[in-house]
Amino acid sequence: MKRLCCLLLGLILTACAPGPLQPRFIADGAPEALADWGMVGVRDGRLVLAAGAQPYELNTPLFTDYAGKLRTVWMPKGQPATWTPDAPLDFPVGTVVTKTFFYPKAADGTVAPGDGLSLSQTGDGLDLGKIHLVETRVLVRRAGGWAAFPYLWNEAQTRATLKRTGAAIPVTLTRPGRRDAFVYQVPNVNQCAGCHATDHAAKALQPIGLKSRHLDREVTLAGQSYNQIARLTQLGYLRGAPAATTRVRAPDWRDESVAVEPRARAWLDINCGHCHSPKGPADTSGLYLDIATPPGPSLGLCKPPVAAGQGTGGFSHDIAPGDPDQSILIFRTASLDPGAMMPELGRSLTHDEGLALLRRWIAAMPPGCR
Repeated sequence: MKRLCCLLLGLILTACAPGPLQPRFIADGAPEALADWGMVGVRDGRLVLAAGAQPYELNTPLFTDYAGKLRTVWMPKGQPATWTPDAPLDFPVGTVVTKTFFYPKAADGTVAPGDGLSLSQTGDGLDLGKIHLVETRVLVRRAGGWAAFPYLWNEAQTRATLKRTGAAIPVTLTRPGRRDAFVYQVPNVNQCAGCHATDHAAKALQPIGLKSRHLDREVTLAGQSYNQIARLTQLGYLRGAPAATTRVRAPDWRDESVAVEPRARAWLDINCGHCHSPKGPADTSGLYLDIATPPGPSLGLCKPPVAAGQGTGGFSHDIAPGDPDQSILIFRTASLDPGAMMPELGRSLTHDEGLALLRRWIAAMPPGCR
């Protein structure tokens, strides 16, 4: 009898255990649970990815308070994206993109920076004994365009639910020689549009990082090394990509073997260029920080601000060549004042390393404005 009871208990536990994740395109509505999408989920103390939810990383990623990010893209079978040279890849209806934000746990109960972790360390899942999940954002391509949804993970790290109004999460980040207590901001639905509506006139949402120049890099996952553009093509997720020798690739902002200028421009492109471009929400500023803008006044060199006030810090030019301390760009990138900081969404901390790179770039410019 005891043996029979144990057998029945085992069968019950097996039946209740969650099965494999099943990716799903949801054509309308706002699903309340991240699990409804079937792209990522918790299994046996790990955040795991569904089969077909392809992980990827960017040459230079957007900064979000030193959080680590696990990115995935999934497409319906037989419906690949089309390669484009400059804009986001042209994704089919049914595409689901996820981005999970997390921090490694520190020994003293705080968290540590996760933004330096590579795909080889995160792409096959995350050990929740070592990682604290914060949020997962979903970007889905529907018949009427892209839609964005933020999901907040619970304290037990077992499920994530839709948080339309966003959330403010107290975080203490420990780095060598310092500790920062800050409030991590989970964006509300409207704030998602504030960044992803990259065309000010059209107002339509678009992916930011899923451009060829950001994706075109070699990565290692599960012991296999490959180029991400080639891998997406092999999976049937991408068509039309030209030969690697003809593609433009953004540099890694941390790669010291690359000159300072292209790395600084790559940092500005991913962090600022989706807003500060001729079509972006900041088009009236006349300051264009996307990669297509040539050096000159439009890039901020010797350019007076359109409007004076708190955001200028009392300085006269967006970029004062040779003098980062007199440049509005540096002032606003360093600032934590909500009335002056840039980017104005997506961070509560200053990206010290990115700021140092921008300072080196400006300091190396021939000084003076004529």
